[in-house]
Amino acid sequence: MTEFLDEVETLQTNVEGLKNLSESLATFNESFASWLYIMNMNSLTTDWPQAPIPESFELAKRRAEQKAIAAMEALKAKAAAREAREAETAATALAERTATTEITDVDTTYYANATTANTSTLSGNKYGTVIKKKGAKPKLTAREKKERSMEIERIISCLPLEFRGSDPNLRRNMENVIEGLFDAPAQTVKLHDLIKPPDLSQARVNKCLIALVNRKAVQKDNSTGAVLYRWQGIP
Repeated sequence: MTEFLDEVETLQTNVEGLKNLSESLATFNESFASWLYIMNMNSLTTDWPQAPIPESFELAKRRAEQKAIAAMEALKAKAAAREAREAETAATALAERTATTEITDVDTTYYANATTANTSTLSGNKYGTVIKKKGAKPKLTAREKKERSMEIERIISCLPLEFRGSDPNLRRNMENVIEGLFDAPAQTVKLHDLIKPPDLSQARVNKCLIALVNRKAVQKDNSTGAVLYRWQGIP
């Protein structure tokens, strides 16, 4: 009997445990059901404006196409700009080569004519012909020298940096070229009129004249067959 009573007490204890478990599960089920119901109601009553819709995917596709088109146009514009710069550089180089060729041709013609003229003069001297010397350059007063110096300084200040003092020799050559243009008849000269070796070589005179032509201070004219440089001035 004692053993039987012990077993009955153990069975009663287990039954009470099962009852407590059942009550706990009932409480959990009620709470979990309430939470599911709330989530369901929330999904039905809450708006999600940032959520993607079919139109959103279409809009994203159109934007991607527009960005691709814009990128292609930018690449084409860069390529066109690069080609334009290369064409401009080639045109400038061709113009400089043409100018150098024209100057060389004019110098060759001039030296040939000068040689012929000297030969004719020498032949004329044998028969007593008098040679007329070119008149000396008129002297300037102190005031005129000061005004000319200020004008030359103003002109050089409008030229590229290398003529404004970066290279003292090139600045001095530019001053001599400008003075030569000022002193020339009608302020018009040929390139060989400005050459004064060893300081003013043909290359340096040509470089100075190209800078003045680019600045539009000097006008280059070859309509007569000979290349003339006419002073225009800087406003």
